[in-house]
Amino acid sequence: MKKHNFSAGPCILPQTVLEQASRAVINFDNLDLSLLEISHRSKNFIDVMESAKQLALEHLGLQNKGYKALFLQGGASMEFLMVAYNLLENKAGYTNTGTWSDKAIKEARLFGEVVELASSKAANFNYIPKGYSIPSGLDYFHCTSNNTIFGTQMHEFPETDCPLICDMSSDIFSRQLDFSKFDLIYAGAQKNMGPAGTTLVVVKEDVLGKVSRQIPSMLDYSVHISKDSMFNTPAVFPVYVSMLTLSWLKDLGGISAIEKINNNKAEILYNEIDRNTLFNGFVANKEDRSKMNATFSLNDASLKDTFDTLWNQAGINGLNGHRSVGGYRASMYNALGVESVQVLVDVMQTLEKKA
Repeated sequence: MKKHNFSAGPCILPQTVLEQASRAVINFDNLDLSLLEISHRSKNFIDVMESAKQLALEHLGLQNKGYKALFLQGGASMEFLMVAYNLLENKAGYTNTGTWSDKAIKEARLFGEVVELASSKAANFNYIPKGYSIPSGLDYFHCTSNNTIFGTQMHEFPETDCPLICDMSSDIFSRQLDFSKFDLIYAGAQKNMGPAGTTLVVVKEDVLGKVSRQIPSMLDYSVHISKDSMFNTPAVFPVYVSMLTLSWLKDLGGISAIEKINNNKAEILYNEIDRNTLFNGFVANKEDRSKMNATFSLNDASLKDTFDTLWNQAGINGLNGHRSVGGYRASMYNALGVESVQVLVDVMQTLEKKA
């Protein structure tokens, strides 16, 4: 029986997706060749790439609105660099809400002035800053929608007259938003789409081509758009699995359907964290809690060995918190079933009875 996988990434994947992908590794499209062996220039894979891009735009409601979807390499960490390379001419604004936004700021400073408009770093990123103003005249404003390590999530996005850029690596396709508010969205596949190795970038074309610097071809969004994400050999397997996962989501009813499931999972777990006196949530304000990554700790460290034994015996995987926070982290990505969350809650209640 498969374990209850709360790993923060690589993510849990739907069982049907794993089964389809495993068959394709042996024999893809009845070609008597593995997906891993075919040419990325073949019609069979070009169809995969086109389908993956179209599904991404469809789920986000951005078809025929001037956006292009790309599947690139280098992870979200490469996008920290590429965003600034392509968009930062003079000055950009950033919010600093976690490790990944902190790293994005570092990369952007290589290309121009970066204004850190708000930060929760002094409190070890245990809340989402609010009430800050975004000055006019910025080349863009960058934020991170969900902070995997610390378990915080932006539930509202500021209004701005400059391009809005968002790293949605750990909550992409998990909830309904007005995605047309964003001019560029990027997300590593390994949180909610597929295995590591490809990164989804959705960009509004009219924000490109405005910097004076010469951009290396591999880092130029316009080049990748002109080559349909085929400028260099794409990560064939991660793109294929991402396509399967996006198809699975569509069959489920899309983002509106999965959001209801995700809200239910988060409510079940957070209710137990708040009710059970043995546990304490890491996030300072409940309104900042992530629906994807719940971070919590034991109030009595002497119970750690007992709790760890219980959740391991229950078939739970990936519950340990990041070293920056400690404690525990339950990542509840799209493919995690509500039954897995209930198993965790049952374990927490068993510990309560034993304590």
